[in-house]
Amino acid sequence: MQALEEIRALILRHAKAGDGATSLANVRLRKSEAVTWPINSVCEPAFALVAQGKKRTALGDMAFEYGSGHYLIASVDLPVVGGVVRATRAEPYLGFVMTLNPATIATLMLEIASDDRRAGEPLGLAVSRASPDLLDAVARVLRLLSRPKDVAVLAPMLEREILWRLLTGEQGAMLRQIGLAGSRLSQIRRAIHWIRVHYSEPLATTELAQVVGMSDSSFHRHFRAVTSMSPLQYQKRIRLQEARSRLLADAGVIASVGYDVGYESPSQFSREYSRLFGVPPGKDMARLRGMSQVDRSAT
Repeated sequence: MQALEEIRALILRHAKAGDGATSLANVRLRKSEAVTWPINSVCEPAFALVAQGKKRTALGDMAFEYGSGHYLIASVDLPVVGGVVRATRAEPYLGFVMTLNPATIATLMLEIASDDRRAGEPLGLAVSRASPDLLDAVARVLRLLSRPKDVAVLAPMLEREILWRLLTGEQGAMLRQIGLAGSRLSQIRRAIHWIRVHYSEPLATTELAQVVGMSDSSFHRHFRAVTSMSPLQYQKRIRLQEARSRLLADAGVIASVGYDVGYESPSQFSREYSRLFGVPPGKDMARLRGMSQVDRSAT
């Protein structure tokens, strides 16, 4: 497809090392010339399009592989395992990632007929093939990287068009849940936010269910539907992800980091860290510091 070929060329031209940030506030670009390690990280609500190569993202027991011309939608902050599974120097992995804004989605939903705004069962991740209209909108957003004077006026309009194409596409039901303030997904999103802010504190799930306006049984059922794990399992993943980030940023005392994220003993912290990441904290840090930033990205 012509639009996809243009997207590849534009990503190759503008992708930079580091976190993939661009002059467009909500857009990041990904490039990798080799297959990468599967990395545990927390992905934010985002639209991630693969222009070339292939990536694999796992959430709990579910795995999603998406290649050229396919996109992944993440509806809430999710602890996932992701890595590039197809890339070479001649044909590098190329990706486009755009953060999803619930407020903008809610505004666009005013233009959708009320019969089309129903929210189904919450989902955390989904993969679909991009339509020609969606690819065309992404290509026009990327053109702005060469036209900085146009960004302030045109970027918001084009990002809204991308959201509109997603809302009216195959994963529209998921996008609509993000925008609906009273949806189950919105309630679970509030619970996830609370856990992420208070991850080091003891988690009382019954009280948290009451805070977000759900019964205990409904809260557990919908939380697992979205995240593929229980609230306590989610908190554990977030604790360990935070510990990993702290150790990578500053090689401090491992036991102290464990206490800081909520563990009561160094042995418990080391045991659970090894169970999730495959190796103890010290060995994991030595491995991670040899990786590039793109290797550590889930989307």
